[in-house]
Amino acid sequence: MLIDTHSHIYDEAFDEDRDEVVERAVAEGVERIILPAIDGESNERLFAMCRDYKELVVPLMGLHPTSVNDNPRWRDELAEVERLIENPPQGVERFYGVGEIGLDLYWSHDWQAEQTEAFRAQVELALAYDLPIVVHTRDAWEEMAAIVEEYRGRGLRGVFHAFSSDVAMYERLRECGDFLFGIGGVVTFKKSALAEVVRAMRLEDLVVETDAPYLTPAPHRGTRNESSYVRFVAAKIAELQGVDYELVAEQTTANAKRIFRL
Repeated sequence: MLIDTHSHIYDEAFDEDRDEVVERAVAEGVERIILPAIDGESNERLFAMCRDYKELVVPLMGLHPTSVNDNPRWRDELAEVERLIENPPQGVERFYGVGEIGLDLYWSHDWQAEQTEAFRAQVELALAYDLPIVVHTRDAWEEMAAIVEEYRGRGLRGVFHAFSSDVAMYERLRECGDFLFGIGGVVTFKKSALAEVVRAMRLEDLVVETDAPYLTPAPHRGTRNESSYVRFVAAKIAELQGVDYELVAEQTTANAKRIFRL
């Protein structure tokens, strides 16, 4: 069995065939799909999926860093995140983490201060509610790591989603708390620098993810990603580490269940 620890199959890209996408995932051995939130515009879609597939999906709540950019209401959205964690909407039993949150400086540095404020606030929220964080980082690994290091020793835990840095950053972040590293489709790409990094990582530190509908793994690169494709990520990790696929599936599933307390 596998757990897709990061998927957005509540996205509009799946409106025409969501049931079939879910069926394919289950048929491929995916037992749970973790759904990070993005912002208020997509939250209702997330909640609806929780009601429709409550035995399969695991919801998170948070404000994505790019949803802070050029958004005059981002602090209101941040307050809504806390309200929802405290009082989940009808049909949602609870939220299992705060995410996805973090820093994304790919498009612009203009909102770095606002993103940093939102990130810190949601880390504090996770600590207050004893929840893991799911951290999105793009073109901001150094900046993100410096913030996370400030919380060392306070019991912070979570997943660094779509890990794409080097072995030195992996070792540095491991020292910050109880953290796992999300490996997705990028590891399957030809000439992927991440592949060599994964060779050096401990299987006990890894979880597998798709980030569907994005970052589709080989052999389906260039098409819409979906949760059933998480098996290609697990297979690539097994190849890189020279272990059986079954061991990767078993260990990454156990890792996910532990960090999210499933």
